[in-house]
Amino acid sequence: MSNHYETVFIITPVLSAEQAKETVEKFRKMLNKEKANIVNEEHWGLKKLAYPIQKKSTGFYQLFQFEADGDLIGKLELAFKRDERIMRFLTVKLDKHAVEYAAKRIEKRKATAKKES
Repeated sequence: MSNHYETVFIITPVLSAEQAKETVEKFRKMLNKEKANIVNEEHWGLKKLAYPIQKKSTGFYQLFQFEADGDLIGKLELAFKRDERIMRFLTVKLDKHAVEYAAKRIEKRKATAKKES
């Protein structure tokens, strides 16, 4: 039985857009290699931080929502800590209510995207 998780991480703004994409791809590959099922992925882009981190006031935000075994989280967070391009990260385990809410949010986003296209 795998659990549902959501992780948000902030990539340093000194990278080019291409380097930021490579960083995201590194963690996507890691999740896939560890047999995690990525349910949703959102790139929130360059955002202003609430307070400076490493003397920087902005960062690229990325969200992964995935299903995986609990032992993967330790490996993922260790990889975040070892990567100097990651300024901050937060991983939370979603309960059934949060999973339902996230599913509704994804559907709403898809419907909005369809209307716009």
